Amino acid sequence: MTLTANKASIKGGEFLIKDIDASQIFIPEEFTEEQQMIAQTCIDFLRTEVHPRLDEVDYAKNTDLMVELMDKAGELGLLGTAIPEEYGGFGMNFNTSMLVAEACGGGHSFSVALSAHTGIGTLPILYYGNEEQKAKYLPKLASGEWKAAYCLTEPDSGSDANSGKTKAVLSEDGKHFIINGQKMWITNGGFADLFIVFAKIDSDKSLTAFIVEKDFGGITMNEEERKMGIKGSSTRQVFFNDCKVPVENQLFTREGGFKIAVNILNIGRIKLASAVIGASKGVISTAVNYANERKQFGTSISHFGAIKHKIAEMTVKVFASESACYRAGQNIDDAIEDLLAGGMDAGQAKLKGVEQFAIECAMLKVHGSEVLDYVVDEGVQIYGGMGFSAEAPMDRAYRDSRINRIFEGTNEINRLLSVGTIVKRAMKGELNLMPAAMAVGQEIMSIPDFGAEEEEGLFIAEKKVIKNLKKATLMIAGAALQKFMMKFEQEQEIIMDLADMLIELYIAESTLLRVEKLIGMKGEAASALQRDAAMIYLHTAVEKVNNAGKSAITSFAEGDELRVMLMGLKRFTKIEPMNLKDARRRIAEASIEKNAYVF
Repeated sequence: MTLTANKASIKGGEFLIKDIDASQIFIPEEFTEEQQMIAQTCIDFLRTEVHPRLDEVDYAKNTDLMVELMDKAGELGLLGTAIPEEYGGFGMNFNTSMLVAEACGGGHSFSVALSAHTGIGTLPILYYGNEEQKAKYLPKLASGEWKAAYCLTEPDSGSDANSGKTKAVLSEDGKHFIINGQKMWITNGGFADLFIVFAKIDSDKSLTAFIVEKDFGGITMNEEERKMGIKGSSTRQVFFNDCKVPVENQLFTREGGFKIAVNILNIGRIKLASAVIGASKGVISTAVNYANERKQFGTSISHFGAIKHKIAEMTVKVFASESACYRAGQNIDDAIEDLLAGGMDAGQAKLKGVEQFAIECAMLKVHGSEVLDYVVDEGVQIYGGMGFSAEAPMDRAYRDSRINRIFEGTNEINRLLSVGTIVKRAMKGELNLMPAAMAVGQEIMSIPDFGAEEEEGLFIAEKKVIKNLKKATLMIAGAALQKFMMKFEQEQEIIMDLADMLIELYIAESTLLRVEKLIGMKGEAASALQRDAAMIYLHTAVEKVNNAGKSAITSFAEGDELRVMLMGLKRFTKIEPMNLKDARRRIAEASIEKNAYVF
């Protein structure tokens, strides 16, 4: 087996300016038998407890059924995977908790309730609570005795979370904060025993977080929201009317709430990215099964080339997203271990480790949620007329998918964040972005080197393609930064194009490295389908980078600069043609034979 090496030396965002070796990444095929058994427990729970009752969950008149399912999940330990053993959890590492999120990701409304409880509802206490708060609340949350919700969004503060108007005022005796305000879109609001609430103390400019028990009183709610999808997920407006919160329930520091919100969202983003992988795999398996059963013109529709194309494209996109997800998840684990070795507190090390890879978290959330939307759309199409029927499973899958592009920060916000964070780190000297961009600028003015010696090894030509995609992105980012300087952040259309370039090259590189490492473990014959998937995705990524690059360049360049940059983009987005149809057919036919997602 190929070992993973030099992992801690990789920093977030460095993929853009650094060549990554396959030995430096983690791939899903390396999960241990124990980790796979944990995932299987989650899958079995969905199959036996959740999937048979999806209609009941969605159309229940109250939250009793969801609470019952959460209680059963708590009994199995599914609510405490990330919580340390001393507080009643299992203390799993980050990548294992990602695997659990994936395995639970196909549970529709239940998955939303579970992730809200274990993520944004519990993690603020785990990472920012003092010892008394952890000891008091984490065991109850890990067992499921108490359910948690997270109260950040307000009617006038969504993406701009710090503009919230909810107020906290210290009581005259100094023993309580009196909270007044309104929160909306609160997942688990209808049955939560505990709320993480963000409010501003007096005239503070930034938020402070509080742990608020439902029994404190002064909490009222609107009726359940009527939603497009995830209908069984409890979503309420929550009102705080002179809610008395003991001063010892202030979480972290005064005005430290925004920091909590940002860091917990980083975790939520990459966990969502892994959860939608699980949902996508389930949809593909359902669609393949239907394609095998549905007959037209005397044969199963799975035999038709157009259907095979759909099955393969769905499969390739999910395989690629999965490759990048666990690469980043392990990078986070490695960063955490490095910080712990340096003497940092465990909670802070986990937060700093995730924060280091905030760029990747944002990109993966965007990619994964858009892949799931693609998969469910094609799933409806494979079902044809039945796909539009509420009696068939694609109806729920299609509606439930749509929220993921809004959850954990909209995909637009996450695109802006991924590029913005890279630029900020470059300005701080943490990433050598500008020297790399200047080097690319000099390269496009020089004559291409056609006489370079051929290297030996696996995927040499493909790695050159990846390197060139990075050059294309650096070329455009560097030129745009030089042109707009401090006003760069106002050029959101260009930033969105750059984000798409970043996402595609990162996902393509992750997939290629996964397959290279897999070939080292299992051999080329056993990895042939995965190789097909990597090649298909790479060709698609090149095309997307080219299109986004043209859009960005023509948004700000003129004259000679325009011509030179377009010439450079053309040079950097070349790839040797291959028969992608046959590669897709091989993947589709293997899926059809398995009657499920093939990898």
